[in-house]
Amino acid sequence: MIHINVICVGKLKEKYLQDALSEYSKRLSKYCSLTITELPDEKLPDKLNSSLIEMIKEKESNNIISHIEKNSYVISLDLKGKQYSSEEFSTKINNISLNISSNVTFVIGGTLGLSEKVLKCSNELICFSKMTFPHQLIRIFLLEQIFRAFKISNNETYHR
Repeated sequence: MIHINVICVGKLKEKYLQDALSEYSKRLSKYCSLTITELPDEKLPDKLNSSLIEMIKEKESNNIISHIEKNSYVISLDLKGKQYSSEEFSTKINNISLNISSNVTFVIGGTLGLSEKVLKCSNELICFSKMTFPHQLIRIFLLEQIFRAFKISNNETYHR
């Protein structure tokens, strides 16, 4: 069985997002082993400059990297990443699990994004949209798309 890891910076504070996370985690349990690792986000000062931004991203990214399992295929969410249709994403997940690794790690950065260090240690970058979304909401989008990918690859009704 494929193991999906989701490493994310920040906690889900809103109950409706926690409920959605719980629901998709339950749905995914039929298809994969799922681990969600929430890492603390750094407090942002009122005044940010470029060196402070890099320092915060670096600290969060070092924590992310320390939680990535060896031999895991790492996919980071980043605005410079490739965009997939749901069908293409399903094929991608299936191909990775069959041909590369049964352990896939998705990385969602904090408010300031990911450092170059995390981007470089990723096997791939994906982007859900060129629009900016709260990273807590993207976590739900990601789980929904992973669930949809499994439904598509199993020829089950859900995807339309």
